[in-house]
Amino acid sequence: MCGIVGAVAERNVVPILVEGLRRLEYRGYDSAGLAVLNGSNAITRVRTPGKVAALDELLEDGSVHGSIGIAHTRWATHGVPNEANAHPHVCRDEVAVVHNGIIENYSEIRAEQERLGYEFQSDTDTEVIAARIHHYLSQGADLVEAVRSATSELEGAYAIGVVNARAPDRVVGARMGPPLLVGLGVGEHFLTSDVAALVPVTQRFLILEDGDIAELQRDHVTVYDHSGQVVEREETLSELDADAVERGQYRHYMQKEIFEQPESIANTLEGRLHGNRVLEESFGPEAKAIFDRVKSVQIVACGTSFHAGMVARNWFEGLAGIPCHVEVASEFRYRHPVPHADALVVAISQSGETADTLAAVRGTREIGFGPVLSIVNAPESSLVRESELVLMTRAGPEIGVASTKAFTTQLTALLLLVCALGRRHGLSVEAEARIVEQLRTLPGLCERVLALDDHVNSLAGRFADKHHALFLGRGVQYPVAMEGALKLKEISYIHAEAYPAGELKHGPLALVDADMPVVVVAPNDALLEKLKSNLEEVRARGGELYVFADRHAGVKPSSSVHVLEVPSMGEHITPIVYTIPLQLLAYHAAVLKGTDIDQPRNLAKSVTVE
Repeated sequence: MCGIVGAVAERNVVPILVEGLRRLEYRGYDSAGLAVLNGSNAITRVRTPGKVAALDELLEDGSVHGSIGIAHTRWATHGVPNEANAHPHVCRDEVAVVHNGIIENYSEIRAEQERLGYEFQSDTDTEVIAARIHHYLSQGADLVEAVRSATSELEGAYAIGVVNARAPDRVVGARMGPPLLVGLGVGEHFLTSDVAALVPVTQRFLILEDGDIAELQRDHVTVYDHSGQVVEREETLSELDADAVERGQYRHYMQKEIFEQPESIANTLEGRLHGNRVLEESFGPEAKAIFDRVKSVQIVACGTSFHAGMVARNWFEGLAGIPCHVEVASEFRYRHPVPHADALVVAISQSGETADTLAAVRGTREIGFGPVLSIVNAPESSLVRESELVLMTRAGPEIGVASTKAFTTQLTALLLLVCALGRRHGLSVEAEARIVEQLRTLPGLCERVLALDDHVNSLAGRFADKHHALFLGRGVQYPVAMEGALKLKEISYIHAEAYPAGELKHGPLALVDADMPVVVVAPNDALLEKLKSNLEEVRARGGELYVFADRHAGVKPSSSVHVLEVPSMGEHITPIVYTIPLQLLAYHAAVLKGTDIDQPRNLAKSVTVE
């Protein structure tokens, strides 16, 4: 969610901090700010509600400079988005703090600090961290000791960056929950919540673990674990390229990422297919031993990733004969599920930092579920380190808040997993060969669907003045309809809901009229004839239908039925391919409505708080 950037160097770090924040804009935020030490042992702070561009305007005269600093983009939790609540928070002109996460006991700490004479200027939970660190500094602790003492009292989640006017040669970071990394340079070092912020200055990183405190000085970095012992954290080399987070020829990141899907899917498949089989070694060296013991699958995920899990449930049970349960991670972690030691836990997350998914994974271990396999897009993420097996989606950086290529690559990865597990549960050699053959056609089919962009754009014009939309699908297409509805509401702010088409008569038909567009996912599959009956129910009530179907489906266009003809394909990959025109529909509708497509209001890319 929020973004952290910190730096200690010989040069002016303000441009590094601002550029880092700009590269983290995709995460979602409502204010931005920075604090620097300028050599005179004084903290200079600049904050503003709104975008990083507004912060940059306040800094353009060059009067703010310093060789040590921290910066932040905030997504509001405690307190409205305004300057007073924006980070960094400063206590008595000596301590500045930036913070990702939520401090659950901040009210108690604030009351204690007020009894000690501290005054607070914001409504945030973060300001108490700065006050508490200042309190311990005033008792004679050095900065690392003060941070350790203060954080030991915090309940909840935090990743923080701290500077102190009395220690003008260092930045200190601490982590418990949300991600925090140290970027390594030559004569300079950096702190960040996301490697994307620092790719222009380094690709070398240390990933901090829960309980770690990192002390950054120009010539060295020291990491202490939760017990205060100096520890070595393995250096990793990020594969993220600076150009990969630029828009290039595209108007929006979301548009770019929609059109990157053929390449992303091809990358996800590369090296994981051999002849007519899926290579189970792709899931890790322990995959065979683990898969041999699996008798069921438990999927945990949130948002778009949850929809991917719902599609996969149809595949696991219908193709492979493996019992599969899918749950929203934020509900699963509180539901007291019955554990199964032979159940493979499949955690799905684009960022690998989704707080609810991480908590659900940890919960499965505590109550006795089997090993964890994560399907994730970020190799440096916490979820990767929490899992016995990992399948990277290789989608590349996804900057737009509304997930597109992450979803289709997750589906591709899940179909690979269905094959690898299914051959132990009745999936025949011939059936696996058919699935593999269809997977090989995926990138080309996606290219053909993307060629329909102009046609989808013309349909989107009919949505620009609408306030509601209904999405329908049956069987494995119902989660695809859910994803289509989510995309439309996320970026165009048109209220959209998805239903299994057979449920129309149980309530949603009451909403259907000429002003309610009804979008239907209608591949030529076993449920098509049932679906056609549901379409007639809509037509009989004067509804306007937008049907995505292949030419063999036999859906005829009319004045109230608009048909987008999708290429014919193997039935197992239809959920992946049919997702793409729904993404295009949402994108073009949002363009026509003039919304903020890449950073829709109130949303964040990586949800690192509960």
